[in-house]
Amino acid sequence: MDQIQKLQIVIVPSPGMGHLIPLVEFANNLLLRHEFSLSVTFIISTTGSVLSKAQKSALEILPQGITYAFLPPVSLEDLPKDSRIQTKLSLTITRSLPSIRESIKSLFASSRVLALVTDHFGTDAFDVAKEFNIPPYLFFTSSALQLSFLFDLPKLDQRFACEYRDMPEPVKIPGFSVPVHSSDLPEPIQDRKNDAYKWYLHNAKRFVLADGIIVNSFVDLSSGVVEALQEKGTGKPPVYPIGPNTRTSSTSGADGSESDCLKWLDNHPCGSVFFVSFGSGGTLSYDQFSELALGLEMSEQRFLWVVKSPDDKSASGSYFSNQSNRDPFDFLPKGFLDRTKSRGLVVPSWAPQVEILRHGSTGGFLSHCGWNSIIESVVHGVPLIAWPLFAEQKLNAVMLTEDLKVALRPKANEDGLVRKEEIAKVLKCLVEGEGVEIRERMKRLNEAAAMAVSEEGSSTHSLSELVLKWKSQV
Repeated sequence: MDQIQKLQIVIVPSPGMGHLIPLVEFANNLLLRHEFSLSVTFIISTTGSVLSKAQKSALEILPQGITYAFLPPVSLEDLPKDSRIQTKLSLTITRSLPSIRESIKSLFASSRVLALVTDHFGTDAFDVAKEFNIPPYLFFTSSALQLSFLFDLPKLDQRFACEYRDMPEPVKIPGFSVPVHSSDLPEPIQDRKNDAYKWYLHNAKRFVLADGIIVNSFVDLSSGVVEALQEKGTGKPPVYPIGPNTRTSSTSGADGSESDCLKWLDNHPCGSVFFVSFGSGGTLSYDQFSELALGLEMSEQRFLWVVKSPDDKSASGSYFSNQSNRDPFDFLPKGFLDRTKSRGLVVPSWAPQVEILRHGSTGGFLSHCGWNSIIESVVHGVPLIAWPLFAEQKLNAVMLTEDLKVALRPKANEDGLVRKEEIAKVLKCLVEGEGVEIRERMKRLNEAAAMAVSEEGSSTHSLSELVLKWKSQV
């Protein structure tokens, strides 16, 4: 094929591993199943922050046919110090638009760009796509439930004058059978005056500008919600559930942490270890960090805990590498490591999550309920303890505990802390009693996930439908 006929998909992720990973896996699947001389270019906006080890590794192992380019960093120094993570994500894309424009312009010298794909914090990039007559697509990196809620958000904004946290009745999300209490709505939605709410609303209003919306989910994970999203005559773009879209392996730990974790798991009985991790961006307060440590100890269960230095200011304190330089081990209760060394492993900052969830000794996952972690847990059939921290994670927790019923959720007391006694109780409960039924439901969901991405599965069909739409433009 002549170079000028090269076919490109351009992907513009907002910052953070939670958006980069699913988009990388989406690109991998495109080339694996539907190559037709297609190539993918990632245009990556930056703020000048040093890339994490995991981000570097994810980009370094991209297969042939997928390339990437970093844009000049934009500054966020003018933002108030209390600006929310959603504001920073959206503004990083918005302030990068001139550079995105130039990058796409340069691609036209040797390629035909069939689509521009961005995530739900990057909808301002749609404007650049339209300038070049490129169809814009949204890759929604969270749940179909969150997508359905955000489609409804502009209506809620006009309908209610009060703060959502003060609403007199639960919110009914289209397609979802469980009424959602206002306290479980996405955290930035709780206060209309904050900067993050304005960006949520801004991006949500622009979803209808997409030529299609790609969702990292599958029908059995939220069948009613998917049906509501795909209902004809609603004015929504076509929705393509193509999940579970997950990594087959974690990025390698250069310091040997990967092999150390897996060797440790090899020495413990099948299904006996709780994996405890709050994702790439999540952090606990100082008090909660201590309560979690003491709860793990009190439970007498085996655990593998990925620790990060606590942060009293923000639950997303490590998202933009704002973490303390202090060793997270400094914050553990005195004597904790010695008292738990026979049944616990504590590793700093990072662990090979996919390999841990796949390992036969892993029997539960205490998670912040980030969507990538949920999907990976489902793919490997590991039941969850839902511990949401920020963004839409509380909404995900409602879906897991009250709809799918594949997770337990510890209760916080009146001061917002989950005490050690509650942590120990929930860990034990997932091993015994109610945990038996939860494991059985997760097993069925795991089987449905595998079916969705099989040759004749619903997600495979949905991805093929999307690619055929792109091919029709050639």
